[in-house]
Amino acid sequence: MKLQICWVLLLCGLIATGCSSLGVKPWERNILAQEDMLMDADALDLAFDEHIYFSKEASSGGQGFSGGGCGCN
Repeated sequence: MKLQICWVLLLCGLIATGCSSLGVKPWERNILAQEDMLMDADALDLAFDEHIYFSKEASSGGQGFSGGGCGCN
């Protein structure tokens, strides 16, 4: 019984530390901080996307609402 508890604790410890190496390294942060890496890097593309989305949603008033102006949800 003690041996099983030790194996379970060891396995839990290994699982808990298994993801510790994931993440952004300090020398990789400069690449991710560049303006090109932004989700909305190009203001003109963002304006077109918002216009198209607003036109499809009719009178819903933005991106926070579901459904469209046609009555389909």
